[in-house]
Amino acid sequence: MQTNNSNAASRRDFLGKLAAGAVAMGTVSLAPFAAQAMPEAADHEYADADEWFNKIKGKHRIVFDATQPHEMMPFAWPKVFLLTNAATGTPEKDCSAVVVLRHDAVGYALQNEMWEKYKLGELFKANDPLTKAPATRNPFWKPKDGDFKIPGIGNVPIGINQLQDSGVMFCACEMAITVFSAVAADMMKMDAAAVKKEWLGAVLPNIQVVPSGVWALGRAQEHGCTYCFAG
Repeated sequence: MQTNNSNAASRRDFLGKLAAGAVAMGTVSLAPFAAQAMPEAADHEYADADEWFNKIKGKHRIVFDATQPHEMMPFAWPKVFLLTNAATGTPEKDCSAVVVLRHDAVGYALQNEMWEKYKLGELFKANDPLTKAPATRNPFWKPKDGDFKIPGIGNVPIGINQLQDSGVMFCACEMAITVFSAVAADMMKMDAAAVKKEWLGAVLPNIQVVPSGVWALGRAQEHGCTYCFAG
C-alpha cells in the first residue's frame, strides 16, 4: 500500500509530465500548474467530500457527468429527472440527483466575479444564453424568471440555486480548478497558486469541492447512483 508521500510524489510526476506535454504541443504553459497543483496539505478535508455523498438518499438516484458547457443540458437534465419522476409517482424527496461539474464545465461552480475577471466565457467556450456571446457571468447562478425556455414546456427553473432548492447536489472538480486557474494565471501573468486560492474561495454556496470529477463519479455510483452523461 502506498504512503501519502509516495502518492503525492506520483501526482507531482503525473502533473509534471502533463505540463511538459502541453508545452511540447504548443498549448498554454501549464508549468505553474505542475508546480502547485495538488499540495500534500489540501485547503479542505477530503473526508468532508466523502461524507457529503452520504446525503444521497431515496429510491431513484442518478449522477450527471457535466464535462462541457453543452448549453443548458447539465442543468436541464436534473430538472427533467425530477419532473418525470414526480409525474410517475415519486416526489422530489424520494429522489437524489448529483451533478458533477468537471473539465470544461467547472466554471459553473464559480461566482459571477470570476467569470468577469478571468473571462471564463472565453476560456470555457461558454456563451451567455441571452446574449449568445461569451458569458461574463455565471448564467446558471440565480437566473431571472424566463431566462430559460424549453420548446413545448416553456419557462423552466434550472438555475443552480433553484435546483439546489429541489434537492439537487452539485460538486466541483478540484483537479479542473487547479488546471484552469493555472491556465488563466499564465494568460494574465499572475501567480497560479494565488489564482487557485481565489477560485476555491469563489465556489458557489453548497457546492462541494471534490478531489476530482472522476473520483466523484465513482463515489456517487458506489452510493447507488445511475450514471448519465450531461450532454
